Amino acid sequence: MHINLGYIGLIIVHLKKSLIMMKACGALVFSPTVFAETASDGISHAEGPKEWDQKIEDQSIIELSPIQVEGRALSLYKEDEAVLGTRTHTPIDETPQSIQVLTQELIDDQAANEVTDLFRSMSGVSYFNYGIIKMRGFEQESQVLYDGVKGDPFRTFTIPQLFNIEEVQVLKGPSGALYGAGEAGGVINYVTKKPTYDQQNTIEFATGNKGFLSGSLESSGGLNEDASQRYRIGVYSSSEDSYRNNVEEDNDIVDLGYAWDINEDATLTLQYTHFYQLGERVRGVPIDEDGNFLTDTSWNSNEPSDNQEFKSDIFQAHLQYSINDWLDSNLTLRYYETNETMKFHQARALVDSDSDGAYDGVTRRYQDQVRDYNGVDLAYYLVAYLGDHTLVTGTDYHFAREEELFYYSGNSDGTDATPSTLSFTNPDYDDDISAYEMSLNRDRTTDLKQVGVYVQDQWRVTNKLNLVAGARLDHIKEDVTDNDDGSDDASYDDVGYSTRIGATYELSKQFKPYASFSTGLTPQAAADQLTSADGSLFDPEENQQVEVGARTYLLDNRSNLNVALFHIVKNNVLTEDPDDDDYSIAIGEIRSQGFEADLLADLTSRWVANVSYTYTDLEVTDTDADARNLSNTPSHQLGGWTRYEFPDIGSSIAFGMDYVSQQTDRDDNTIKPHTIYDMSWQTRWQDWKFQANIKNLLDEEYAIAGFNTVSGAIIGERRRIYLKASYDF
Repeated sequence: MHINLGYIGLIIVHLKKSLIMMKACGALVFSPTVFAETASDGISHAEGPKEWDQKIEDQSIIELSPIQVEGRALSLYKEDEAVLGTRTHTPIDETPQSIQVLTQELIDDQAANEVTDLFRSMSGVSYFNYGIIKMRGFEQESQVLYDGVKGDPFRTFTIPQLFNIEEVQVLKGPSGALYGAGEAGGVINYVTKKPTYDQQNTIEFATGNKGFLSGSLESSGGLNEDASQRYRIGVYSSSEDSYRNNVEEDNDIVDLGYAWDINEDATLTLQYTHFYQLGERVRGVPIDEDGNFLTDTSWNSNEPSDNQEFKSDIFQAHLQYSINDWLDSNLTLRYYETNETMKFHQARALVDSDSDGAYDGVTRRYQDQVRDYNGVDLAYYLVAYLGDHTLVTGTDYHFAREEELFYYSGNSDGTDATPSTLSFTNPDYDDDISAYEMSLNRDRTTDLKQVGVYVQDQWRVTNKLNLVAGARLDHIKEDVTDNDDGSDDASYDDVGYSTRIGATYELSKQFKPYASFSTGLTPQAAADQLTSADGSLFDPEENQQVEVGARTYLLDNRSNLNVALFHIVKNNVLTEDPDDDDYSIAIGEIRSQGFEADLLADLTSRWVANVSYTYTDLEVTDTDADARNLSNTPSHQLGGWTRYEFPDIGSSIAFGMDYVSQQTDRDDNTIKPHTIYDMSWQTRWQDWKFQANIKNLLDEEYAIAGFNTVSGAIIGERRRIYLKASYDF
């Protein structure tokens, strides 16, 4: 294992003394002085300095009035507005659809390195597998945005990293009226870090158990005196082992940015990001129908030489231009190239070698896959401020190409030409992979093109009532080319539309209800069109959602509770033709409904809480894929994060929990419920920040989701301990 820290490695030497200080500060946490609290002085203000001078000149009376000081949860964990819900800078309270924003402060406090670390704080989101999640009961494989545009470089098997991410935004339910064809559950938008006007420099070093080691450097600020030209440089490298056999992971990230205020009306931002990851494509641990593991959770079907290598380069340009005092324009161009190489052993069948009625191993298949992705996204829209109306109109183009070359060596035949059977109790990892006889599974190229146009009107009817209405038209074309013999060539071409209408109303400053109806479409895969009995094209899957909710501010604005009720129906789901099982018909339906609640609260001036709860009821009818569609959808999820601060020593302690109720895998096997607890300690000393995180505090052995009986359940990480020191300069 290696780690490419480069010049960051030199910093480690200088951090040794600081790590000693960290230990000393840690001892202070348990000092009695920690629990001493001092009352804060009252804070008041008048008007700005210019107004003060004028009133003094006029000998007017200046009345001081108290201001409301928000606590940590509502000032740092809460974002008041988001562009994601409307493509305009709209307060979340005036967005008629559930939207959640996870801020940089929350990401840092939870020591989140990957997006999966944040699921406890996302209501309606559950883990499915690898880079795929479920939102409100629906698989979300492709509905991912970066800065509001498509072009996800991570694809299916690599989990998004958060080093270059400022915020994670979640828009729940169909988003087709703004972002085009996609899944019914919602969309996740990653807001990337941009060059800053003020100078910011941070060096960070982290270590932990299982060989975890990371280092990073971030620098951002002005290139000239007025900071009209700005830069950002970010470098990150990490390396770690795992509790699973034959699993290691290395990550390297380079993130560069340049911003130029061309004039007071136009800003150009250029960004480049390089990702490199070397790890393994890890399957699960086989289970029985009750969810019991058939072997130790450290077991892995992979050989030591198996690996998954991921490389990606992303280029992005954004031009924001104010045409006049009522019309703004936004243009974004995004391009990426990704290479993903996977060499791994996959469990294929359970075996009972001694015929005692208990499975004691698996046969395996070796897979050698190379996937090359490249994509271009171009998005342009105008925002017109026309009195009580804010009009948005735009167009976007999305192109994605996937080239896949897939070889395999089949199930064990007792010779060295195929993978050996692997024991559960005494796995022998010594196969000679070079001796395998390989066969071609597929060699294909898939091209996807989407072009859309849309319009939206935000109408401030009164000071309390706001209406939003939008519609979008999409043209979708997908071509699959079989580079082997052409037998699996396929093509799909269709047009679809999506709509949304909604309203928000301010009953009071404490209670702000909303309601909306939104639709979307999910294209059928081109390969699936070959299963049409009469050769006609299947219509896209159609998604409809009704949502009602409210944003509330209680306890003198010390708590913000957002609640939502949703009902989503997806139609035209493909299922087996009852008259001929070689073909499909589009009659299936999936219905998801539920309740979500998200709470941010300042329990005291030093004690904050962030709690998310989800209830999901999923029903599948008229489809032969019930188990797959119902899989990995827990009925109940509860996540929490609470933090208490000790200002006298600049420290804080935090606890987190994540409860997921019982769920099932694709074979309808039980995935047992679990509750995981985390703990964090943080202190600041001068320009240093020291942080310790313990994830899975009680070292629980559990499954977070499931594939099927053979591939097994996806194992949650055992106890992990992280120590981090960062220095701002």
